[in-house]
Amino acid sequence: MPPLVHKMQKGQKSNLAGPLQKLKVCFGWNVKDARCDVDASAFLVTDTGRVPGDAWFVFYGQETSPDRSVTFAVTPNGTDREEITVDLQRLDPRIKKVIFVLTIDQAIPKNLNFSMLKDVYVRILNAATGQEIVSFAPAEYYANVTSMTMGELYLYNGQWKFNPVGNGIHQDLAGQCAVYGVQIE
Repeated sequence: MPPLVHKMQKGQKSNLAGPLQKLKVCFGWNVKDARCDVDASAFLVTDTGRVPGDAWFVFYGQETSPDRSVTFAVTPNGTDREEITVDLQRLDPRIKKVIFVLTIDQAIPKNLNFSMLKDVYVRILNAATGQEIVSFAPAEYYANVTSMTMGELYLYNGQWKFNPVGNGIHQDLAGQCAVYGVQIE
């Protein structure tokens, strides 16, 4: 786990000050059970709280949003495991929030959960400088949680902010998709 320099508490909100254009939202974790395959994803939602269409869900199977503002990448040789880059200048004006979720693949049928993880974190970096802006690591890992909303970037009065959510649910990725209006096969 990298040092989390500007660590936030669950529910604490922070302005992303300065003329930021591009952010790297980096995720990391360690597993206590090798069967845990964790994936990061992002839901780009409008003011309705839902995606404008299925293509506005970015993850390992759909790595770029339609406006090319949000991209997913695995970072196996770096400090972080996965990252989602957000270009705030390219973001479609309909998008008011980008919600970041970690999900354990096949958690429900394999009886896996977040108590089998440790050192989970999200950190947001200025993509131009590599400097950490904010970070969050949940304090609790519950056995009834199979996916967790780690945080959200949201637009408030013309200013982008970050909210470290840290709320877990007993849902798979399909369940998370249903919450935000993504239709999956």
